[in-house]
Amino acid sequence: MSHTMTMSRRALVKISLLLGLEAVGKTLGMFAPFVYGASTPFIISKSNAEWRAQLTPMQFRVLREEATEPPYQNAYYQQKTKGQYHCTGCDLPLFSSETKYDSQTGWPSFWAPLNDSVIGTKTDWKLLYPRTEVHCARCGGHLGHVFNDGPQPTGLRYCINSVSLKFVST
Repeated sequence: MSHTMTMSRRALVKISLLLGLEAVGKTLGMFAPFVYGASTPFIISKSNAEWRAQLTPMQFRVLREEATEPPYQNAYYQQKTKGQYHCTGCDLPLFSSETKYDSQTGWPSFWAPLNDSVIGTKTDWKLLYPRTEVHCARCGGHLGHVFNDGPQPTGLRYCINSVSLKFVST
């Protein structure tokens, strides 16, 4: 029993250390080139101050700091109106209502973007296992994640934060 408790404590310490390193990295700007707009490979690049002036606090946290909004408490997870979903940061059209479906996750989900050139991906290890993060190809804004458990024809589920999106009715 004592050995089991020691292992649990060690695991807890390791997890705490990893989370602490991530927080320190963000504080020191180690993730700045990708997330915060300093010398990004994206067409639209702004300073934190410029993004903060343009976005609400929650939009800034999600789009620029890769946070996640709460499920079932967001604008578009039950949206059924025909139209397009644009990036909140730069207005790039990203998804269509034609590929939106109810994934029962509490976030808007799509089985495909408008086309592959409007989004980019990278591996996200924040939960200590790999996930595929999705971001806007034009401004680098964090949108959400893509999973391999979606409907046909793609088998993909783009699970996207509502605050990352702006709905445009057609």
